[in-house]
Amino acid sequence: MTQSAFAPGKIILSGEYAVLFGYPGIAIPSTLGIDVTFEPDGTKDIRLETSQSIAHPEWRAFVEKILAELRKEKELPGGTLRIEGTLPFGKGMGSSTALLIAIAKVFDCNSKEHIRAIENILTPGNSGLDFEVIWNEKPMLREGTDTHPIDLDLTFLRNAILIDTGLPDQTTSELVRVIKEQKNTLEEPLHAIMHCTQDLLNGKDPFEVFRRHHKAQVALGVVPEPVQKLIAGIEQLGCSAKVIGAGSRTGGGGMVLAIQKGTDVLSRLASVDYPVHSL
Repeated sequence: MTQSAFAPGKIILSGEYAVLFGYPGIAIPSTLGIDVTFEPDGTKDIRLETSQSIAHPEWRAFVEKILAELRKEKELPGGTLRIEGTLPFGKGMGSSTALLIAIAKVFDCNSKEHIRAIENILTPGNSGLDFEVIWNEKPMLREGTDTHPIDLDLTFLRNAILIDTGLPDQTTSELVRVIKEQKNTLEEPLHAIMHCTQDLLNGKDPFEVFRRHHKAQVALGVVPEPVQKLIAGIEQLGCSAKVIGAGSRTGGGGMVLAIQKGTDVLSRLASVDYPVHSL
């Protein structure tokens, strides 16, 4: 019998990198996600079929690593494993975590602790926020080592868009290592991001909060120059935007979340150079 599973991506509203040091962070599930189906056929081998977005050898290799970890605890049947979806890979929306959770669920591997342990093996140094949001499919607040659901007014996202600025040149793990090594010199932007999280929780103007958050991310060195120029143009229109994942030092900055007040001006601006997605 064919089995299916879905896992959403995640959008970090506030807290990138700061959550690694115990500061609070907020993330919500996205409507974009990963769909996985498995059709057993009585054999011992798993044949992988993927959509174009995950056809890259790097991602197919990551799927094989997930299957290898799952096999350490459970014998997996043979058949056809199909992976597709709308979630951009490697662009700050938790694609690796969503992929892990969706594949685990399609094989009825439903132990949260076991799957979380696999994530720590495959993506060391993660904060745990991605996992909790994607696993629970609810807005979550990370505080210290605790992550719990929150009730947050998200009406400011009603006209928001996601802008795909391209693949970063660095992996999230590489960027996390750099930030941790330089943590003592980055206290000011990390504290600024902490205050942004607190202000969102306290109902402060998200347009103003996003601008301060973006400025702090620039100070961390994770917003490449072309993305800085894009966001500067967005701010000149009276809107706000920020990178919603690890970002990068060079290359693309991954996905940018842009918020606007009831107009479509952002999509016209961004689509000149970058693909645009609905939230």
